[in-house]
Amino acid sequence: MLSQNIDAGKFETLIEINTLINSDYSDPKALLTRILESATRLTAGEASSLLLLNSENNKLYFEISLGSKGPDVQQFSLNLGEGIAGWVAQNNRSLIVNDVEKDKRFFADISEQIGFSTKSILAVPMRIKEQCVGVIEIINKTDGALFEQEDLEWLEVFANQAALAIVNARSFQKVQNEVSFLRGQIDERQYSTFVGRSEAIRSCLSIAHKAAVTDSSVLITGESGAGKELVAEQIHMNSHRRGGPFIRVNCAALPESLIESELFGHVKGAFTDAAQDRRGRFELADGGTIFLDEIGEVPLNVQAKLLRVIQSRVFERVGSSEPMSSDVRIIAATNRNLAKSIENNSFRRDLYYRLNVLPITVPALRERQEDVPLLAEHFLKLYSAEMNKKITGFSSEAMEILMRYEWPGNVRELQNVIERAVVLAGNEKLQADDLMLMQDATESSSIYQGRTLKEAINLFKRHFVTDTLKKNGGVQKHAARELGIQRTYLSRLIKELNISLTNENEEY
Repeated sequence: MLSQNIDAGKFETLIEINTLINSDYSDPKALLTRILESATRLTAGEASSLLLLNSENNKLYFEISLGSKGPDVQQFSLNLGEGIAGWVAQNNRSLIVNDVEKDKRFFADISEQIGFSTKSILAVPMRIKEQCVGVIEIINKTDGALFEQEDLEWLEVFANQAALAIVNARSFQKVQNEVSFLRGQIDERQYSTFVGRSEAIRSCLSIAHKAAVTDSSVLITGESGAGKELVAEQIHMNSHRRGGPFIRVNCAALPESLIESELFGHVKGAFTDAAQDRRGRFELADGGTIFLDEIGEVPLNVQAKLLRVIQSRVFERVGSSEPMSSDVRIIAATNRNLAKSIENNSFRRDLYYRLNVLPITVPALRERQEDVPLLAEHFLKLYSAEMNKKITGFSSEAMEILMRYEWPGNVRELQNVIERAVVLAGNEKLQADDLMLMQDATESSSIYQGRTLKEAINLFKRHFVTDTLKKNGGVQKHAARELGIQRTYLSRLIKELNISLTNENEEY
């Protein structure tokens, strides 16, 4: 118990800190620093530290360190039971050691490495529901005096306040995470429907589902627009992290000067526009999955930091030396040949091996042509509903063009083509010219591959005659004149080539 003759200045400080705890916990580090500063001043300490216990690895990390060697101290950590602070955390008991050289529990390595003379230590546990979550320790009295019982009692009061600040901050952080997660789902859209039943895509998904049950890093490769992000979604949704956030980062879309801040966050004043602290994508992804698309575009200096995150799950915000951790599963994707990037020294070999634990290759759309009708119908329903248009399907000619086209832009190109076609469509079925691929398909040799000469000639005739008829408004007489043939021959071609007539006028 504190003495009945309570110092008025100390009591006012106590009330001030208590008011802060109950009114502002949006910046927990600043609040904990204020508490530690007050505790250090009121116990006449030369230096001090606030250590937090990581229950997963039973290590104590120096969250805040004050004094001449404060920044140097923060690079260290203690095992539970190691040193005076480790003993206090393990035993959940306060401790005064006024001659550390005579105490076997004293861990001298840190003092020796930073060049700081430690003579005495006062350490107390921070408790949440009677469980130790960290330690506050004061090093040396400034006047060379010994720590007394009253110092210990005051420090215990401040330790209780620090614990309360941590409880409030964690509750606040949990709410922030939930809001960020929900906002991310709104901003970055809901998960997409995966469409496809070809052998190539079923094989790809089978590997993805096997990868989902692990926490290993995954590297997804494939051409641009092939569906790498959708495969990443499948891994997340089939993993034990499916209840957590799925944070998407398009590395190619971020300026090189901002990518580090975007990934790891920054502190106020870290650079010109850093008006306040900002959490990075790795913090937002805590407990879930982060998807790093176009990983090959990340600059080398940031690659080194990504390697550290993968290895230890530890990183620092830009402008801060404070280590932070995030429990996150990493999925990366690229359309680059990373092996060549390694050869020309634009991608780190060690990062590649860390990411490429479970490699998955997404097949190009031309390698799974049987999925084209399914995807086309899916996008047709999607955009017809979105634009409130009644379009029931594709003409046979339109579907033939879709099936014969090589799709250099893969699924993304198909999606864009169908969206554009729905905008242009004037019939209940999408026609060939709605697709705006007629010219490309006619001029490309790919549409004739695998056909006999007769089949290729007939296909060319069909496209050419159809195009001429449409250009002449469906009037066969005018079309025949432009083609340089008799109208009766044109009528016979229309029947032989099975050209679909949308106008029943006899002139067509």
